[in-house]
Amino acid sequence: MEPFILKGTSFFEIEEWTKAHPDLVAGFTTKHGGVSTAPFASLNFGFHVGDNPEKVCENRSSLAAQINFPLQQWVCAEQTHETNIRKVTKADCGKGALAYDDAFKKTDGFYTTESGILLTLAYADCVPLYFFAPKQRVIGVAHAGWKGTVAGIAIDMISMLQTNEWINPDEVEVVIGPSICGNCYIVDEPVIAHLQNKLEAVEEKPYNLIGDNQYQLNLREVNQLLLISAGVHADKIKQTKFCTSCHWDAFFSHRKDGGKTGRMISFIGWKED
Repeated sequence: MEPFILKGTSFFEIEEWTKAHPDLVAGFTTKHGGVSTAPFASLNFGFHVGDNPEKVCENRSSLAAQINFPLQQWVCAEQTHETNIRKVTKADCGKGALAYDDAFKKTDGFYTTESGILLTLAYADCVPLYFFAPKQRVIGVAHAGWKGTVAGIAIDMISMLQTNEWINPDEVEVVIGPSICGNCYIVDEPVIAHLQNKLEAVEEKPYNLIGDNQYQLNLREVNQLLLISAGVHADKIKQTKFCTSCHWDAFFSHRKDGGKTGRMISFIGWKED
């Protein structure tokens, strides 16, 4: 079953989680319903792409009102396709929400044990990973491009939750969000070479040779396989069917838009009582 359900114009919601836990907000934005102009039309959340910062702030304020989660409680990052994950507390609220300069530096993953914090990361083809341990009320999110995927950001998140929060991998639920699909994502041999060691034990590889030094690569499936290898139960992993390139009418796509485009965000947070 598709985990992401469209709510209005501007965002999808992880409905299974939010229905079961009414104080949880979790979703992924579209590119519609904002004030940015081409090539960032219209709901761009990225300060770093060349858009007018005032329009980005207006877009963020609009979403904050729709999901009832004030901007001063958002936490944002300067993402660098690495595996740095930070535990976030109330003291971090507001970082990067209204300006790129005060966002967390070199960060591609967040998790928190507290309410009143909205974890956000930005995307335009890379894979959003959402983590949820219902019993402990711990939530997290990670940004997994091919570099972060190969470096094991999904595995690192599970390891951190286990080591720092005493959460067993089989207690964690994961949703893999909208990103470029295996049919649309073409890579060359060096990328596949990086993957081969990680997937040595996997019989059915999540990539196909389609031409001279050209492969189709399913990054969502790679992350699912890595999560299973880290101890997450396969039946606790839900994977979207939305592709940021195939469904370009709804999403920004770095590849389809030729590198000049806006950014969607993943978001997850517990509302305060």
